[in-house]
Order: sequence, then C-alpha cells, then structure tokens
Amino acid sequence: METNPTGAGFSKNKLDRLRIHLQEHYITPQKIPGCRLLVARRGCVASSLTLGLMDLERNLPMRDDTIFRIYSMTKPITSIALMMLFEEGRFQLSDPVAKFIPSWSAQRVWVEGSGEAMTTRPPKTAMTIQHLLSHTAGLTYGGLLPGMELPVDAAYQRAGVTRTGSDTLESLAEKLGSVPLLYEPGARWSYSLATDICGYLVEQISGQPFDEFLKKRLFEPLEMHDTDFCVPDSALSRFAACYVRGADKRLQLQDDPLESPYRYRPTGPSGAGGLVSTMADYAKFCTMLVGNGNYNGLQLIGRNTLKLMTQNHLGTKSLAQMAVGGFSETSNEGVGFGLGFASTIDAVASGTVGEGDFYWGGYASTHFWVDPAEELFVIFMTQLIPSSTFNFRGQIRNIVYGAIDESA
Repeated sequence: METNPTGAGFSKNKLDRLRIHLQEHYITPQKIPGCRLLVARRGCVASSLTLGLMDLERNLPMRDDTIFRIYSMTKPITSIALMMLFEEGRFQLSDPVAKFIPSWSAQRVWVEGSGEAMTTRPPKTAMTIQHLLSHTAGLTYGGLLPGMELPVDAAYQRAGVTRTGSDTLESLAEKLGSVPLLYEPGARWSYSLATDICGYLVEQISGQPFDEFLKKRLFEPLEMHDTDFCVPDSALSRFAACYVRGADKRLQLQDDPLESPYRYRPTGPSGAGGLVSTMADYAKFCTMLVGNGNYNGLQLIGRNTLKLMTQNHLGTKSLAQMAVGGFSETSNEGVGFGLGFASTIDAVASGTVGEGDFYWGGYASTHFWVDPAEELFVIFMTQLIPSSTFNFRGQIRNIVYGAIDESA
C-alpha cells in the first residue's frame, strides 16, 4: 500500500517510531506473533505496517490481506446497522425492548443473594433500545469473560447462555430475557451481550437474517468482501492463528486456523463479537466513519445520526463512575460511551490526547479509533488474548499524535 506521511500531515521520522516500537518491544521478543497497523489522515495513508508472523507453528509471515478475528470490533458495525433502521423510522431509541421481544416484559432486577436465595424485583424503568446500544441495560456477559465475575453469572449459566453461536438469535434472546438484570436500566454501565440482542433486533425489525442484512446494507456497499462470520476454505490460507500469553510469558496457541470454529457458519451470528475481517475491509468502515457516514458517494448513515452515536450517553458521568466490572486495558477516567462506541470526553482526566475521538477494540488485542477533528483513523490488528495483556492503544496513540507535523 502506497503511503504518504507528509501528505497526511505527519513527520515521517516520528511516524517511523511505530515500526521501531512494535518490532523492538513486541515482535522480536515474541510478545505477539505479528501485527498490522494502518494510520490514515486527510484521506491519505500515512503508515501501513505488516510485521512478524500470522502463524508461529507454520512459520507463515503476516500478510497485507491476513484475516483476523475482530471480536468486539463487531459491535460498532452492529450498532451502525441497527441505527440505519432508526433512520428509516422503524423504531425510537426510547422504545422498550419488550415492544420487539415480548417475553422481556417479565424481566426482574437483582437485589441481593445468589442461586435459590437470590432476591429480585420488577424494574422501575423499562429497558429501552438506547440502553442496549449504550450497555446500560443491566445485562452482563454472564461470566463468559474472565475477570468479570458478577452476582448474576450463575443465572446466565443455568439459562444455558453461551458464546458458541449454537443458539439462534431468537433462542439467545429468550434465554437472556429469563435472567435477572444486574441493575436498574440506565443506572450503571456493564459490558455485556446487549449487542447480540441489537443484532436480533436488526432481524426482527428488518425482516431479514442479521448476517444477510449486514452483507446487503453494509459489506457490499463498503466493498468489505472478506468480512463475515466465518472463513471460507478458499481464504483459509490467509486466516491468522490466535494466541494467549502463558504463565511463562510465552505465546501459546489458542485457536488453530485449520481447526477453528470460524471455519463454520454459526447458527446465531454474534453481533457482539462474531466477525472476522481484514485491515483493508475495516479501513473502509473507518473511512465511512471519518467521512461522516459517506463512502464513495454513498451516505450509509447520516452525519447527525453518527454524531448522536458518538456522543456520551452516560449523562455527565464517565465510565469510571458508571462501569461495573473490568473490561478495558486502559483507564475509564475521562471516557464516555455512546451507541456502540467509547469516546474521550476529558483528555486531562484520561491522561491521553485525542479528545473528541470515538473508538473500540476486540478481545484479541485489535483496536481502532476515529478522530473527526483531525480527519484521522488508526487501526491495529494482532491476535493475542486477552486485550488487557498490553496497552497497545495508549502507546500507539502517543506516537501517532506526537508525529503530527503542523508545518506539513
């Protein structure tokens, strides 16, 4: 990929620190197998790096077209899809979720205790679609993510809630409707399976299967040909292996691409974390975002709708004040959350730069951010679980913003 750091308003020498930093601190000591990094600003690609290996066991080099598990970087895509229906007048953010999933009208809220001794009560506030999109609905991950043990986890397990994709979206919704909410809708923030329900709402409201809707309304217009819920055999040679960091700090294979469940289409495609994608594909999604919803002359989502999605929907509070349980590799101070995206609302409190950006990341240490004021987006792809292992986002941000050259 041809790069033009000067045309993008960067100091080439300072931007070169990205390669040096990643190679010296992560690739050479094998803290990660390999990675891809893209920096684009003002419509120009400033830096495009392809480093290390995508498969240590087979000694396969990282490719420009490597396919990655993007996990929760699926969430912004699902959120955009649902808000496309909002723009068609098909629902209001204030609509109760029970309007579309009637069984959810019987939900209860956890008060205290666990198991048979658990005390619950009816919610005082109806859960809305806005609550789902902003992770303030009272749902959780039900113990499916390490480090997020919560009082209602056992209820999720008794209901048979899993992340395998073996349930249809409808059956997953019915299961989630039977578990108690962790808190009153709107009262707190908890990273959760809510975006899977957003995917189900896309199905319910549009009348199309969720994966088909994404393909027709987003992936085809954006020319995201390698983004899907499974990897076809014809593309298997480009699918990266995924790793975890062992107790000895060495990489251990977590998911072999040849034996991966991603080789098979799931019964229920996860809008919260089920997609695979490439750098080129996700760059097209980010190009649309930095372009106020426009891609190659197609207005896929309205500028005002996107602005609404990237504002802080936690009122005057930050995630540090609202969040229950850990979910991020970085501090929650000065960070707000909108409809599918986090945002830096106070750079001083967060100890970072890029206030006014919006972003998210994935479980295997992938991340992206968009800075509308700088006309900038950055995408980092690797395959290391969990994302909290290293603070790639903070390190890369500092180098990227420090490399902006005001004289360029």
